[in-house]
Amino acid sequence: MNWKFWKRKPSNKSKSREWIEALVFAVVAATLIRTFIVEAYTIPTPSMEKSLLVGDFLFVSKLSYGARIPNTPLSFPFAHNTMPIFGGNSYLEWIKLGYNRLPGFGVVERNDVVVFNYPMEDFRPVDKRENYIKRCVGVPGDTLEIRDASVYINGKLNWKAPQRQEDYLVTTNGTPINDKLLHELDIREGGPIGTPGVYNFHLTDEHVKKLRALSSVVKIEPMVLQKGFNPEVLFPGDAEHFPYNIDNYGPIVIPAKDATVQLTVNNIALYRRIITIYEGHKLEERDGKFFIDGSEKSTYQFAMDYYWMMGDNRHNSADSRYWGFVPEDHIVGKASIIWMSWDKYGGLFNKIRYSRLLNLIH
Repeated sequence: MNWKFWKRKPSNKSKSREWIEALVFAVVAATLIRTFIVEAYTIPTPSMEKSLLVGDFLFVSKLSYGARIPNTPLSFPFAHNTMPIFGGNSYLEWIKLGYNRLPGFGVVERNDVVVFNYPMEDFRPVDKRENYIKRCVGVPGDTLEIRDASVYINGKLNWKAPQRQEDYLVTTNGTPINDKLLHELDIREGGPIGTPGVYNFHLTDEHVKKLRALSSVVKIEPMVLQKGFNPEVLFPGDAEHFPYNIDNYGPIVIPAKDATVQLTVNNIALYRRIITIYEGHKLEERDGKFFIDGSEKSTYQFAMDYYWMMGDNRHNSADSRYWGFVPEDHIVGKASIIWMSWDKYGGLFNKIRYSRLLNLIH
């Protein structure tokens, strides 16, 4: 009996062809995994401190909410929206697909940490808009209100992330708080504000506890904007009807698919972008009346679900308070695990934050 029948026949392919085929297979496999299963993401800004740190490397699960079918399938592998080195768009718009999502393990739930496409970049296809990461504090149908920096959902105080940061005024007896101590306490944002012994810091509850234990600290007060004080324009950009600030906001109802709202001159600012940009209709406003795609309408029915996203670093986060609702077709996936964490300010032997490796994200 010939036992050599199982041996692989010699290939007529050249070594270069084999390498090219292997490379193409690797690129296709990695692209499919990145598109439909899991994608790596890096935290670039402190908007989620201290829940997530600048330099954290995450895996984002596409399976949690169901992977989206790409709107722009013709694109350069592993480049999000800009070509590396050469610049310019990394995608072609010769083929444009509508919004479709594969079945997932679940839906976006309140207080999930979510990666999504930045909705204000409407000059790009949805799937090529910049990736943002925030905590979803409000889901479709919720009534959201912020009172004195605390979030209330449907009239009840919402869960607070243990590592969230808020703004505080710290007063000492005149003794300065030195940088070494701040580094030991892991307080990275803020500093003296001019008056000797007075500081403005972004602090977690644990930071507040540690600072209060210092003999030099006389007082720690939360910095909260009072209701009625509106130093900047927030969403929906109509201060007359929505006189909000970042610490006292709402109440507003987060739109849900198939829900219907009455359109008035008092509330149209909330829905103008939904109707025109996110759901693609032509909206005209004449003499207090509304015309959608040429027909007079007094109501509007939403075609998608919407979400309200906020950073855990509440006083250093550009989030839904500034640009409003996030449509469901902008949802990328759920931040699931920290696989690496790099501290660019760390010393030679402590650049890697070992205590954060393989931490689940809550």
